[in-house]
Amino acid sequence: MATYRRLPVSFERGEGAWLWSTDGTRYLDALSGIAVCGLGHAHPGVRDALCEQAGRLLHVSNLYHIPAQETLGERLCAAAGMDSAFFCNSGAEANEAAIKLARLYGSGRGVQRPDIVVMEQSFHGRTLATLSATGNRKAQAGFEPLVSGFVRVPYNDLAAVETAAANRAAIVAVLVEPIQGEGGVIVPDAGYLAGLRELCDRHGWLLMCDEVQSGMGRTGKLFAHQHEGVAPDVLTLAKGLGNGVPIGACLARGAAAEVLVPGSHGSTFGGNPLACRAALAVLDALAEDALPARAAELGERIQIGLRDGLADAAGVVAVRGRGLMIGLELDRPCAQLVAAALAEGVLLNVTAERVVRLLPPLIIDDAQAEQIISTVVRIVRAFLGQAEHSHAA
Repeated sequence: MATYRRLPVSFERGEGAWLWSTDGTRYLDALSGIAVCGLGHAHPGVRDALCEQAGRLLHVSNLYHIPAQETLGERLCAAAGMDSAFFCNSGAEANEAAIKLARLYGSGRGVQRPDIVVMEQSFHGRTLATLSATGNRKAQAGFEPLVSGFVRVPYNDLAAVETAAANRAAIVAVLVEPIQGEGGVIVPDAGYLAGLRELCDRHGWLLMCDEVQSGMGRTGKLFAHQHEGVAPDVLTLAKGLGNGVPIGACLARGAAAEVLVPGSHGSTFGGNPLACRAALAVLDALAEDALPARAAELGERIQIGLRDGLADAAGVVAVRGRGLMIGLELDRPCAQLVAAALAEGVLLNVTAERVVRLLPPLIIDDAQAEQIISTVVRIVRAFLGQAEHSHAA
């Protein structure tokens, strides 16, 4: 079905941050399959884990104990300060689990129709519930009736959450991205997450962080919420967790960790031996190679390079981000920059119509970082120059 406007290229192999198309052209991947392949392509640790596990056992179902799943759950919970984990196959499913968990949590406290606070410009997935939670009217259009039970407020606005608290007695949770990805790589003010944590504590709500895009080392720490030293009650992960193998996770702590019980939620494929072995290999590589710290260093270098290279370019609104989750906002729609970058041998994308989004693998080297900077500066300058020229003409 025509659900994507695909670019005129297909790839047959990859190694590290490089991809080779079927005609032999080499491309630098500055998108990582949309923040998925944080370790790049054909990573030896992931490859070996998959090959070994595929020769032994792929799937048995969650009717039985799965040792790799239990080990992965323990390691993720230890790293995130959580108590329990539910495994699924995608970010949307992880967020769906969080939404169900929050509703069940509220129900257990006598709230008959629980509400969850969500943010404008957010993106949480494309199932009906996660689409309803998403703050993108364009993505929702035509899929009504949407799922009720969401209270929408502006992102990075604690006062708006206070107002919602005063007006809606049935709120049980806040669902928030520590950095908005699809919304345009929006980094909130320092103290925003801490303020949400305080509000949730005061009202007895769950703080639920959607780290599907910002997690697994991308922002310079294993999880983006750790930049503020804030502990959520629920944490959702996917994308970079399996480096290309579909896996999602919903982690919880405290009272939230006790909400789901046998029969209240499930997944046929979720947490199967193959996916969990891949995720364990990812955790090993992130730790052994100190990749989150490397992402912090390279991300700062790329942001500085873009700012310096475009300092005098009229039409550049902002360069922002954290670690290797970077957005370059222009003052006009710029979707054509995707094709311009492709022609220059670099893969990137444009989100929120005007934001060039860079999500390169955490394993890129200094020369590849410089190539990303120089290519983006060149194509943005050409694009803005063209636009100005045509406007003047």
